[in-house]
Amino acid sequence: MKIVVAGGGGFIGKRLCGALSGEGYDIVILSRSRQGAFDGARYLRWDPSEGARWADAVGAADAVINLAGESIADGRWSEPRKRVLVESRIASTRAIVAGLNRLTPKPKIFVNASAVGYYGPRGDETIDEDSRPGSDFLAELCRQWENECLDAERQGVRTVKIRIGIVLGHGGGAIAKMLLPFKLGLGGPLGSGDQWMSWVHIDDLAGLVLFLIDHPTASGPINATAPNPVTNREFAKTLGAVLRRPAFLPAPAFALRLALGEMADMLLTGQKVLPKKAQALSYSFRHSQLKEALQSLFL
Repeated sequence: MKIVVAGGGGFIGKRLCGALSGEGYDIVILSRSRQGAFDGARYLRWDPSEGARWADAVGAADAVINLAGESIADGRWSEPRKRVLVESRIASTRAIVAGLNRLTPKPKIFVNASAVGYYGPRGDETIDEDSRPGSDFLAELCRQWENECLDAERQGVRTVKIRIGIVLGHGGGAIAKMLLPFKLGLGGPLGSGDQWMSWVHIDDLAGLVLFLIDHPTASGPINATAPNPVTNREFAKTLGAVLRRPAFLPAPAFALRLALGEMADMLLTGQKVLPKKAQALSYSFRHSQLKEALQSLFL
């Protein structure tokens, strides 16, 4: 079974490709370079500006997974940076979808990354896949991103828009950015600490993608979050306990906004997102509780 992964050299992509390789899949990675190269995969140089040409080199594929896009958390959200964040996702998804039309036969499934930011800031409201989208920058970015998948659905390709929460894993993601202040004894909640954090262990994110490939009834938006979201205060307390470091120094909201600008809103607001569809499909989470998930990374 051949699986094409765009963005396979990134933090999530490397773990996913490892899981796919462990199941014996033939992996083709679309990448601008071999940075983060994964042994055993075939690499194709890929630039989304070239449109559908990647498909001519692939020939056929059973599944296509798109994880490509500039990192949300790298740099302040200036207007030029916002355009880069949006356009990188639009261009990559548009190029992947255009290529689907050239693949013969058509893939059984197309999985396109999205994010729980789709729902916007929602306070204590419980969110699932049927919930309405938000209206802030991240929500609009995700909405546009997902809309690029519509043509894949019209081509008859089973399409999953996987809305990813805060990914916990080694070598990247949220944990990489949190570790230093906690190790220095400067960790603590952000702002009020009341905002919800919908997290997912990277092993479950990879496991869920494999699960969806093998379940022909899975389609549409699917939340990739653990079934037990926590508040930011609880997250900080649990991370501190696992690291055996104090976690009582809050980062004031005004200081975060001063340092990060509009991007601070991503840290100071959140969503209480549940994986309703994944659970309905009987996906079994390996890491459903935060403390155990963090212990698996550090102990």
